[in-house]
Amino acid sequence: MLIRPDEGERVRQHRILAELPELEAFELWFEPDFVVEPHTHADHTDSFYVLEGEVEFFLDGSWNRCGPGTFLSVPPNITHGFRPCGENFRLLNFHTPNVGFIERLRA
Repeated sequence: MLIRPDEGERVRQHRILAELPELEAFELWFEPDFVVEPHTHADHTDSFYVLEGEVEFFLDGSWNRCGPGTFLSVPPNITHGFRPCGENFRLLNFHTPNVGFIERLRA
């Protein structure tokens, strides 16, 4: 699978990079007012790579400010979330295995 910078399905402001049984991958873009409250997933590992902007990730009971180049991988049943630091931000997000997030994003 090869997705070039101008390729991939666009869903709202996001871009789908991979949709395989073992992997969902997206490039996600958020405005400064978007927050994902702390939550857990029982069925997949949720991983993030910060491309642009500053974002705070909730992990191990506290918020951690992170910038471009930061990688975070959260195994099942671990509480996590994220929120902006006052600016737009862009992330790569990986769900392993595929749990249907892309289908929900399209709906």
